[in-house]
Amino acid sequence: MKSILITGANIVNEGKITPMDILIQDGVFYNIGKDLSEFEADITIDASGKYIFPGLIDDQVHFREPGLTHKADIYTESKSAVAGGITSYMEMPNTVPQATTLELLEDKYKIAAEKSLANYSFFFGATNDNIDEILKVDPENVCGIKVFQGSSTGNMLVDNQESLRRIFAECKLLIATHSENDNIIKENLEKYKTEFGDDIPPSYHPKIRSEEACYDASKRVVDLARQYGTKLHVLHISTGREVDLFDDRLPLEEKRITAEACIHHLWFSDEDYEEKGNFIKWNPAVKTAADREKILAGVLKGNIDVIATDHAPHTLEEKGEKYLKAPSGGPLAQHSLVAMLDLYHAGKIRLDQIAQKMCHNVAILFEIEKRGYIRPGYHADLVIVDLDDPWTVSRDNVLSKCGWSPFEGHTFKSKVTHTIVSGHLAYENGTFHEEKKGERLKFSRKIID
Repeated sequence: MKSILITGANIVNEGKITPMDILIQDGVFYNIGKDLSEFEADITIDASGKYIFPGLIDDQVHFREPGLTHKADIYTESKSAVAGGITSYMEMPNTVPQATTLELLEDKYKIAAEKSLANYSFFFGATNDNIDEILKVDPENVCGIKVFQGSSTGNMLVDNQESLRRIFAECKLLIATHSENDNIIKENLEKYKTEFGDDIPPSYHPKIRSEEACYDASKRVVDLARQYGTKLHVLHISTGREVDLFDDRLPLEEKRITAEACIHHLWFSDEDYEEKGNFIKWNPAVKTAADREKILAGVLKGNIDVIATDHAPHTLEEKGEKYLKAPSGGPLAQHSLVAMLDLYHAGKIRLDQIAQKMCHNVAILFEIEKRGYIRPGYHADLVIVDLDDPWTVSRDNVLSKCGWSPFEGHTFKSKVTHTIVSGHLAYENGTFHEEKKGERLKFSRKIID
């Protein structure tokens, strides 16, 4: 593997911004110091005036392979992720077939080993009747168990309350939940079908998948986790009311119950449905501007521990259907870091807080082995950004296979220039170097009996 010397950058790492050089050898951070110009390397990158973050770790993506590759696949979506500064991802089990057995889960790892440009792990999917298989999952090799309380793409709903209780009582691995009350959603949907028939406007999505549906389900799993001491991670918080369910006092290392915010819930609001319609239709729904601000406040205060994408592509044709038929989800991985950097430019979040929530905390929460920080001996995952290089999103520069973005027409203030994955220069000013693939994430878990 080629050695890499990066000079002149400002490193955003562990709460500080420090001008340092970085020497990478054999896939790891070999030396980090003030002036490393005496070292020779195969590749030298002059990053003067730029900023270096640890490689982003996205704990929630849907790359659609196997079975849904008309929308996306592991190669195309990992490519878009790397271009956006994401060096590691954790992918969800609602593919075809669903990853609900150990054999099917390992099939996805085999695909990623051959195709993924970023490092990878895959969630194991829970169902109403696979608790015995769940208990066989190796905590050192799998990021966690995914439980869908609300039906979404692939419909892996765990709606049997005794099954849900057993999963929380018996599973020692981290459980990540999609928390929406499906019964409340169905009641709301019938109400608006009565009013609108088949022509429900997309703006009613947050009324159908309502605050009540989200809060009820999130409180349910938080209560279960407290009862059984489960390690619980509640995904894509979409309401301000939910934020208060989570502790902002304990250090992350001591938390058993954690939460995630996603880019779209930090960026869009219900005011955007008129312009963007189904293109901002996600589950759970984008809600009010007040919810958006409360979620960001929860991120900054510490109620919400990590920021992710919930990258979930669908085709333009699928998104162009009427509201009832259009699937929920959209591509976000390529633009997640630059979107957060726009919030930095707006004075809403600091650079070190971005690194904390998108790099460090994900590594802490999932107990990922030697990633998430720029430290000697750690796997060399990093992203270099130019904070002052504006560019506009168009379909011509969207890398996701679906070919569109909810950010189309927006001009971001910052640009990703380089991404290094496990010591390999994978992306460089629009050019990809694909000869080396990403690595499987490993976990150093402390399992509590």
